[in-house]
Amino acid sequence: MQVTPQAVEEAAKALYIRALKVLPTDIHEGFARLARQETQPTAQRLIDTMITNIAVAEQTDNLLCQDTGVPIYHLRIGRDVQIDGFAAKEAIRRGCARATREYPFRSSVVHPLTRRNEQTSCGIEVPVIHVDFVEAQGVLELEMVPKGSGSENNSFLKMAIPAEGIDAIKTFVVDCVLAAGGKTCPPTIVGVGLGGTSDLAVALAKRAATRALGSVCTDPEGAALEAQLSQAVNQLGVGPQGLGGDSTAFAVHIELAATHITMNPIAVNMQCHSARRARAVFTEEGVQYGF
Repeated sequence: MQVTPQAVEEAAKALYIRALKVLPTDIHEGFARLARQETQPTAQRLIDTMITNIAVAEQTDNLLCQDTGVPIYHLRIGRDVQIDGFAAKEAIRRGCARATREYPFRSSVVHPLTRRNEQTSCGIEVPVIHVDFVEAQGVLELEMVPKGSGSENNSFLKMAIPAEGIDAIKTFVVDCVLAAGGKTCPPTIVGVGLGGTSDLAVALAKRAATRALGSVCTDPEGAALEAQLSQAVNQLGVGPQGLGGDSTAFAVHIELAATHITMNPIAVNMQCHSARRARAVFTEEGVQYGF
């Protein structure tokens, strides 16, 4: 199967707009679950308000949040897929800029020193583009995640001592959720990256934070720790918007990698309650959009 740069560009544009306007089905279901379980009246009213705001945005074809974030794209290339890699990355950049200019919506991306905004959601090394290769035959996936600053500003890294064991992981995650408080617009998805190197741990944390609700870590030990931490953070009382309640997080997700014998990196990255993402899947039959 061959995928042209033009097709990638159109998908990159459409995905950015879709991610900003349509909340994934699993997040809708996550809100419904929290609404059923919440015991605090104020927190229940806040959850109901969030659900209403999301419904109004989707019904009126408006953005879920004014923060259009830093655009992140994941390009996953399956077996026997023909694509010009460099051209595909340039196409993603063009599609991202077109979405911002043609929709139009606010560009949130600026130069780190001059703070100049090109009004394209693009800049040096932005959009962030990750390329990977997957086993699937004749399939290419393009996923888009607009990462807002409310969630991205609550990113943490600790190079733990191995002797501290799992307790160090639990303590660090809980401390990070408490430190974030209401600044991440909870209920959140708490992404935890374990192992690897410092940069890999942070990347794993973001991958975990943007995983679909209901999915579990493929490592059984990681999956068990996910369940324990999900229960723990919802006992902290942070609650929706940090105003108290049972619903601090939809879930804690963990991704992990092997690491060095003398270190144990722990990274935390969070998603706000508007956990936006969108995906396009290219096959011989065409392009299918979803989450």
